[in-house]
Amino acid sequence: MREPFIYKGTIPRIVFGVGTISKVAEELHYLGRHKALVLSTPFQEKDAQRLAEHLGSACAGVFSGAVMHTPVDVTIEALRVFTDVGADCVISLGGGSTIGLGKAIAYRTDTPQLVIATTYAGSEVTPILGQTENGLKTTVRDASILPETVIYDPELSYDLPVKMSVTSGFNAMAHAVEGLYAQDRNPVSSLMAMEGIAALHGALPAIVGDPRNPTARADALYGSWLCGVVLGAVGMALHHKICHTLGGSFDLPHSETHAILLPHTVAYTEAAVPHLLAPVAALLGTDRAAPGLYDFALGIGAPTRLQDFGLAAEDLDKATDVAMRNPYWNPRPLEATAIREMLQMAWEGARPASS
Repeated sequence: MREPFIYKGTIPRIVFGVGTISKVAEELHYLGRHKALVLSTPFQEKDAQRLAEHLGSACAGVFSGAVMHTPVDVTIEALRVFTDVGADCVISLGGGSTIGLGKAIAYRTDTPQLVIATTYAGSEVTPILGQTENGLKTTVRDASILPETVIYDPELSYDLPVKMSVTSGFNAMAHAVEGLYAQDRNPVSSLMAMEGIAALHGALPAIVGDPRNPTARADALYGSWLCGVVLGAVGMALHHKICHTLGGSFDLPHSETHAILLPHTVAYTEAAVPHLLAPVAALLGTDRAAPGLYDFALGIGAPTRLQDFGLAAEDLDKATDVAMRNPYWNPRPLEATAIREMLQMAWEGARPASS
């Protein structure tokens, strides 16, 4: 007998396909907007300037100061620019850092957002904003945070570095994996989760072999879209809590942290609900999902050790303490000793046990 469930869709308008970057002006017109502030990271500033030139008078200006973890002080600076140039919407060109900044502006102004996704973050289709202030990362969910339109043009990801492609893909997979055991999971979100995981499982090794493989790049964007929809549809659990802890309190890189932790957070939770993660294990060809995810990560060159990104051994106790505060719901309740052991394994890069 099927369990009772509630499903509510939150998918924005999606424009998917090669060459869809050319439809930005058309999509602005669809939104009824005429003066966009284009957002990017410093790394993608040239791309943002080219887009601004293409838009002409429809672009009010460019802000290229987006950074990881959406610091509130950067948001305040961007809001000042948004007001000064008289913008009536934002265009976020890039990955999670830029998308997060666009969401932070929209949360405070309710301005429409158009996202041009160039990585596999998946956050572009969620009403969730994670932002950092005073060394802590907090999360807020609100309808105003969900972008109105998302453009996925696979050609824009052809030059995404392989390492970034791999870690960004794992970030997306983490959304879907946690969706499988979310407290408010439902049959629709679980179908999308497995479809997204399967698409990325096939695409990421192909991208490692040929970074400009058009089919693999399109499949990776498709998979990340589905994984992002899952993130927006159901609640997250231990994995995202730990990643927010390490990112906000220790400034660890976002997607790399997701990639390293996913096998270990899954191992922690899988002990309580192996049946919910059995589809992932079957896809990976293993008895348990956790070691399968670790082997998959290792096989495509994903990072596996937290110590490689500046987290010191003496930080692990503090990380455990912060993770235990205001814990997210999880099928296996958070136990400080077990969380500390899990973080130790992720710090060392040890392979999770098969049983």
